[in-house]
Amino acid sequence: MTVNNWLLQASHDLEKAEVETAHLDALILLEDCVARDRAWLLAHLDYQLSAPQVRSLKKLLTRRAMHEPLAYVRGRCEFYNHEFVLTSSVLQPRPESEVFIELLQTLLHSDDLRSNSATPIRITDVGTGSGALGITAALEVPNSHVELLEIDPQAVEVAQTNVDKFTLNISVIRSDLLTSARQPADILLCNLPYVPDDYQVNRAALYEPSIALFGGEDGLDIYRRLFNQVRQHKFKPLFILTESFEFQHKSLEKIAGSVGYRLVKTHDFVQVFQYNMQFSKSTVKT
Repeated sequence: MTVNNWLLQASHDLEKAEVETAHLDALILLEDCVARDRAWLLAHLDYQLSAPQVRSLKKLLTRRAMHEPLAYVRGRCEFYNHEFVLTSSVLQPRPESEVFIELLQTLLHSDDLRSNSATPIRITDVGTGSGALGITAALEVPNSHVELLEIDPQAVEVAQTNVDKFTLNISVIRSDLLTSARQPADILLCNLPYVPDDYQVNRAALYEPSIALFGGEDGLDIYRRLFNQVRQHKFKPLFILTESFEFQHKSLEKIAGSVGYRLVKTHDFVQVFQYNMQFSKSTVKT
């Protein structure tokens, strides 16, 4: 079978299965299998695929036609121009979550963080999953000390694989939110489960681990637990970044506010909370 014939048939099969990005997905799978980029493939449409390649592609195509996320089918994904190993044990990083890194970059210019520029910025990625968020922070933020926290043991393994892939000196710790953290943090990156239990997710999301998606009746139970843990810590992170649906933002702002954090920035799904140093100690349990 030629590249052209396979692409036509594969695109047709995925379109029939109602996969919106049918042609692109078929091309990406073909790139992986043949180990050639799309420019080469499109310039060599008469290239003959081997029988083992056709068999392998058929298996991958069947999985994608069932709406299994392309990242799981491939076993890897891109996030902030870095490639991460991925399995169905962890949530696939979303492009919208790249806002975390963009906002983090702006926070580095905060007077509170610049007051002692010689000291590494301590960043903790809570509920790290694949490790994409915290690892990207380590790669993009010079003079930072990053820690990855994750409750699920299978996700811990994936995060450790990615830490090793980038040969970084980062601790991956099995932890229920902040309970086993080894360092106080200047900044918390918290892309925690926030989907309400009765929320109708799409077919692709059904392949993702429910522990990484759902957060109780209103979706904010895990965030309540997080901020309650922050309440107990003597050292409060200066900034806490969270992700949630827009309709949850007001409620999350109230949860953070009860622990002394004020909203300073909202960008799409992500909110930035800053600790109010003047927050009355009488309202904070230490």
